[in-house]
Amino acid sequence: MEKDKIRVLICDDDVDFRQLMCFWLESKGYSAISVSNGEEAIKVIQNENPDIVFMDLHMPILDGVDTIKKIRSFDKDIPIIMISAYVDDPKITLASKYGVSGIFYKGADFKEGLSLLETILRTHKKLKNH
Repeated sequence: MEKDKIRVLICDDDVDFRQLMCFWLESKGYSAISVSNGEEAIKVIQNENPDIVFMDLHMPILDGVDTIKKIRSFDKDIPIIMISAYVDDPKITLASKYGVSGIFYKGADFKEGLSLLETILRTHKKLKNH
């Protein structure tokens, strides 16, 4: 799998987290796209067709659950990894109803997020041939 062709969308209202996550992913050979809210994420998915999405559940304007619901209305297959700062976040259950590939906790090491990302890329039918 050629990582330089894999485009990862990071959607989170925490600018510091987004910058760190983008830097980390780019240092591992991925292309990272960063947005601060759900409306921007929807536009990027429709216009730039990223391969996989990290989606924060708690954001202003359009939260992660509503964003995932809207994404699923036009793209049922894009892998979405939820981002949450809370292990017992009730939004995780709500978002899971719309089909998500995993969850990354903000307190976790980025290596865990990378491992999750690579596992999903290996198993996701659309991305197996990248």
